[in-house]
Amino acid sequence: MIIESCNGSFRNAPEQVAGQPARDTYEMPVHPMSKLADYPGIDGFLGTRASLMLDVVFLAMFAVVPLMLLSVYLVRIRKQYRLHKQIQICLASVLAFAVILFEIDIRINGWILRAEASPYYGTMLLNLSLWVHLLFAITTTVLWVYVVVQALRKIPNPPGPCAYSSKHIFWARLAVIDMILTALTGCLFYCLAFVAS
Repeated sequence: MIIESCNGSFRNAPEQVAGQPARDTYEMPVHPMSKLADYPGIDGFLGTRASLMLDVVFLAMFAVVPLMLLSVYLVRIRKQYRLHKQIQICLASVLAFAVILFEIDIRINGWILRAEASPYYGTMLLNLSLWVHLLFAITTTVLWVYVVVQALRKIPNPPGPCAYSSKHIFWARLAVIDMILTALTGCLFYCLAFVAS
């Protein structure tokens, strides 16, 4: 009997010995990433063990930080206050929506089962990277909400320099630094928990 192997070539099947079940001569090796279907929730699209929403938030951070820096450049150097405001409101809205979906996914499906295959699972390094990331993520959320709400309340429409500008700049700088640290620590945690194998 001739059978097709996984690479498309053909080979002769092993002869069956009377009274014994047929045996395969080749067993496909199982790559750790091929077991994604065993995890709860929807699998991500980056080829790691992460869930869909972990991948979305991971990539969102790479989009948010450059766009936020562009927005700062537009207001600081180009004096394009209206565009700065539009970008910030858009970023805050999109990121809030993504984080809400992410939190729902984490609460329902968790992340620990997906991280168990990591060589860092259960180590102080992974736990510390998570706690440091959460510290920055929580403070970033609080700061960004504060900066956006205060700007909407105290900066005139159409936007431009005003008495509140110096306070806005102070808190916005902290929020930008915090967001960058959130992105960096999130990337570290993602790689340790869901990429390392």
